[in-house]
Amino acid sequence: EESGLSEVANPSALFLTHRDEAVAGAVVFPSLEGTRPVLVEVQALVSASSYGLPQRTANGLDYKRVQMLLAVLEKRLGYHVAVMDVFVNAVGGLRIDETAADLGILASIASSMLNRVLDPQTILLGEVGLSGELRSVSQIDSRLSEAEKMGFRRAVIPKGNQKGITRQNRILISAVDSAEKALEVVLQ
Repeated sequence: EESGLSEVANPSALFLTHRDEAVAGAVVFPSLEGTRPVLVEVQALVSASSYGLPQRTANGLDYKRVQMLLAVLEKRLGYHVAVMDVFVNAVGGLRIDETAADLGILASIASSMLNRVLDPQTILLGEVGLSGELRSVSQIDSRLSEAEKMGFRRAVIPKGNQKGITRQNRILISAVDSAEKALEVVLQ
C-alpha cells in the first residue's frame, strides 16, 4: 500500500478472487507456502496445433514437470496431447514447485482438452507417478482445513493420505489410487 507493507490476512481469498464463472481447464489445489496452505488456481488451455511442432508453455510451474504429466496423459491415460498446443498457468503470479500440484495440473489439461468444466467446489491434490499412480502429499489436514474454510465441498486426494487425516472435515473426500480414477471422479 502507499503507507508500506500490510498483512494479507487470507492469501487464499486473494488468489481466488476471479472465480465467478466456471470454465473448462480451471482447477484449484491447496499449495504450501512454507507451512501455510494457500489455495491456488491452475488454468490450462489446450488447442489443436497450427504449427508443425506443438507449443508448450508453463507459467509459474515447473516446465519439465508439466512435460512429464503430458507424457503420462498420453501414454497411460490415452489423451492424445502430442499434437496439441498446451498452455498451463498458476494464477496470481505464484511459483509452484511442489509435486502435490501434479493432479491439479493434469486435471486442468484434461478438462481443457475435453472442454468439460470441473466442479468449481472441488480441490485436487496428489503427486502423479510415471505409471499414473497417485502418491501421498504432506500436511493433508492443513490443506483440507484451508479448502473447507474457503467453502470448498469436495476433495480428490491420494488413497495413501486417507489414513493421515486426523481432524473431522465437513468436506467430502474421494480417495483414489491413480490419476485415471481421479479423472473419472471429476470428469463424470
